[in-house]
Amino acid sequence: MYKILNKVNTPEDVKKLNIEQLNELAIDIREGLFNRLTKVGGHFGPNFGIVEAEIAMHYVFSSPIDKFVFDVSHQSYTHKILTGRKKGYIEDEHFSEDSGYTNPEESEHDLFNIGHTSTSISLATGLAKARDLKGLKENVVALIGDGSLSGGEALEELNVAGSELNSNLIIIVNDNQQSISETHGGIYKSLRDLRKSNGKSENNIFKTFGLDYIYEKNGNDIESMINVLKKVKDIDHPIVVHINTQKGKGYKLAEQDKESWHWTMPFDRETGKSKFDFSGIESYTKLAYEFIMKKAKEDKDFLVLTPNMPTSMGLNPKAREELGNQFVDVGIAEEQAVAMASGAAKEGAHPLVITNMTFMQRTYDQISHDVCINNQPVTFLLNYTSLSGLTDVTHLGIYGLAMFTNIPNLVVLAPSSKSEFNNMLEWSTSQRNHPVMILMPGNEVTDRESDANFDELDKYKVEKEGKEIAVIALGDFYQRGEKLLQDIKDKLNIEATLINPRFASAVDKELLNSLLENHKIVLTLEDGILSGGFGEKIASFYGSKDMKVLNYGLEKKFYDRYNPEELIKEVGMDNNSIINDITEIM
Repeated sequence: MYKILNKVNTPEDVKKLNIEQLNELAIDIREGLFNRLTKVGGHFGPNFGIVEAEIAMHYVFSSPIDKFVFDVSHQSYTHKILTGRKKGYIEDEHFSEDSGYTNPEESEHDLFNIGHTSTSISLATGLAKARDLKGLKENVVALIGDGSLSGGEALEELNVAGSELNSNLIIIVNDNQQSISETHGGIYKSLRDLRKSNGKSENNIFKTFGLDYIYEKNGNDIESMINVLKKVKDIDHPIVVHINTQKGKGYKLAEQDKESWHWTMPFDRETGKSKFDFSGIESYTKLAYEFIMKKAKEDKDFLVLTPNMPTSMGLNPKAREELGNQFVDVGIAEEQAVAMASGAAKEGAHPLVITNMTFMQRTYDQISHDVCINNQPVTFLLNYTSLSGLTDVTHLGIYGLAMFTNIPNLVVLAPSSKSEFNNMLEWSTSQRNHPVMILMPGNEVTDRESDANFDELDKYKVEKEGKEIAVIALGDFYQRGEKLLQDIKDKLNIEATLINPRFASAVDKELLNSLLENHKIVLTLEDGILSGGFGEKIASFYGSKDMKVLNYGLEKKFYDRYNPEELIKEVGMDNNSIINDITEIM
C-alpha cells in the first residue's frame, strides 16, 4: 500500500529520493494521515495542506542538527512520520504512541511540547540566540501559519527577529488563507497583496519589521519548495519564506469547507460523515448556542467576542452572519478579546467572551488588570473546563479553578444542570455589577430546579438535607456527588447532605458554620487540581474548627492523554476509595 513510505524511517532516507519518489512519498503520507484520522480523529486540514512543504524541509535541512519549531503543532504530522513515528499513522495498534502535537519525549526531532498558537518564532529566536552564544552554525527554522500571525506574541517575535538578531533564522509562513475559522485583522490585507503580486507588493508587513523576505506561490509543490529552501539554507540573517498552500489539500471536502475540517472526529472517508451521531443528543454547547442567538435578538447591547473560537459554542458561519455586528472575531488574539470586552462593557454593552479554557491561560493579566480591577461586567463562557474534556497535556482545562477563582472581583460560577446553566448566563449578561466567568459542564445534560437570580453572591445551595457527612460537589462533579450520596447510604447507612456550591470563587461562611451542628465530615469534589482550588478554600475555613475535611481532586501536575475514569481511580476519587477514607475516619 505504501510504495515509498515503507522505505523511509529517518530524515536521511528522504534525502535519497528523487522528485518522482518524493511525490509518491506525499501520496503515501496522505494515506497514512487518512488511516489515522478516519479512526481516531485529529487536526485534518492543517496537516493535509503542509505535506509537501515538510517533505522539502527534511530534504533540504538536517534535523535534529538543524532545529525545527512548529507553531501549535497542528501541522506536525508529516514531520512525525518522517522522523521515525510512521507506525502511529499506518499501524492502528500504535496510534496511542503518538500525541497530536510535537513532543520531546517521543523524539529528538521535537524540541518543544506545543499546543497553543503564535509561539514558534519566539522559541526560535531563543534557540538562535543561544546558538550564537555557543558559536554554532546550524539552521533554526520556525514554521507558523497565517492564522497564528494574529496573536500578539507573533507580532512581538517578528519585531525582535527583525531588529535584535543578525544571524541565521528562517521563518516559514504557511499562508493557506484560513485560521481555525476565517482570518481576521489588518495583517491579512498585507498577505493578500503579497500573494496577488507574487511577493512584490510594497505592502509587506515582514519588511516593515526589518526582515528579509522571499515568496513561493507553489507551497504544495515539492520541487518548488526544495528550491526556495535551498536558497535560504545557511543564510546569515533572519528571513521570512512566505509560502502559499491549500488547507486540506488532497481531500475535496476539506478543501471546500476549511473551517469544518480544521479538526475532525473519526469519519467515513467516502462520505465525510462523522462516525459519531450527536444530532439527537442535548449538549451544553447547543444550549450555549441557543442562548446566544436568543439573547442577541432580545438585547441589542449584547455582544459576542471570540478569539477565533466561534465553534466552541456552535456558532457556525450562518449563525455568525445572523448575529451581524453583535459578533466580533478578533482572530487568535485572546488578550485583545478580553480587553476589548472590558472597553465595550464600560460603554454600556453586555459582552460575552467565548472560547476554550486552555486558551484563556494567556489572558490572566487582561482579566485581572483590564477587567477585574475596573470591575467591568464582562461574562466569560468557557468550554472544555472539565477533567473529561480535552486530555492532551497542551489543552487541559483542569487548571482554571486554581488560576481564576482567586482573582478579586471575579465571580466564577460552576453550573450543574441545564436550567442552572441558562439562568447563570441570563443573569451574568444582564447584570452590571461584576465580571463573571461561567465554567461550562462537560458531562451529560440533566435538569432540576434552579435559582434565576444570583445577586446574593457566594450562597451555596443545599440540594439534599442530611447529617454526619456533607458532600460539596462543584459544577461538573455534582452528578458524581449524587452517586456518592447513594453509595454512602447503601454502604454506611448514613443519609448525607448534598450541597451544590454554584459559586467556585468564594466560601459560604454561614452555610459552612451551620454544618458544624450535626456533621463530622465535609467532602469536596472538584473538577480540577487541588492546589489553589475550590476544596482548599473549604479546608482553610474549617482549619480551626472541629470538622474533618476531605478534598478530592487532581494533583498539581501535567497530565497527558489520560483515561478520565482511570485517572479518577488513580487519585483516589472513585466512590470506593472515598468510602474507605470515610470509614477510616469514623
